[in-house]
Amino acid sequence: MTERRSGEGQPERTLALLWRNHRKPTADDEQPTVLRGRGAGRRPSLDVNGVVAAGIRLADTQGLAAASMGGVAKELTVGTMTLYTYVPSKEELLDLMVDQVLGERELPGPGAPRPDDWREQVEIYSDQTRAMFQRHPWLSQVSTIRPPVGPGMLAGREYLLSALLEIGLTPRGTNLAALAITTYVDSAAGLEAESELIEQSTGQTNDAWWYERNDLWETYFDVDQHPAMTTIWNANGYQGTTREAATESYRYGLDRLLDGIQATALES
Repeated sequence: MTERRSGEGQPERTLALLWRNHRKPTADDEQPTVLRGRGAGRRPSLDVNGVVAAGIRLADTQGLAAASMGGVAKELTVGTMTLYTYVPSKEELLDLMVDQVLGERELPGPGAPRPDDWREQVEIYSDQTRAMFQRHPWLSQVSTIRPPVGPGMLAGREYLLSALLEIGLTPRGTNLAALAITTYVDSAAGLEAESELIEQSTGQTNDAWWYERNDLWETYFDVDQHPAMTTIWNANGYQGTTREAATESYRYGLDRLLDGIQATALES
């Protein structure tokens, strides 16, 4: 269901926009910071932050496709060409939107209070990331293999590394463990959000979709070719709804991943 990829904008231009609120402006800056309304003395009506906020708002309410340059311009009641003077392309806009919502996660920064237990710290990352995808399900349609390297993305990376830094892993092991957690949590949260999007767009629950295909088991399913599945079925191992199964499998996977990291740390 992926529709877009982040990280496709012009590097220097994208970095300047991503970090626009984290450096002092200079005389060499090419991007204007405000759009002034007609008439002398009127207060500034728009800046890059407003453009990004409008894009996120459209994606949240109408889907990712609605957050086009033309769609955002219409939302802000400005011309599309005017919008390009703030965000030069749809690629930069997407990176700005993604990094903005990544930065919404309430992850304790350096020196901020946090739980003593590293696993509880990872749970904060897990909970905040899943909540982020639930608020912004369009994120599941964006591939971040090449991420927007902005403050939101780096804050998440810094937080996980800091949670793992003192548990006894090697420096390389710490980095690999953080990458593994990021891959698992972000992927699973994205699948949950994608599932929600599909149910919303089709008007059909996933359980109802499976129910329509019940004939598979009576007409086509061969127990001799699927002995493991049959064993689990006969032992009542397929209980609950698809949503319940997704939640339980997520919990199972995260717990086992953290168990493995902990065991590795004890061996080091």
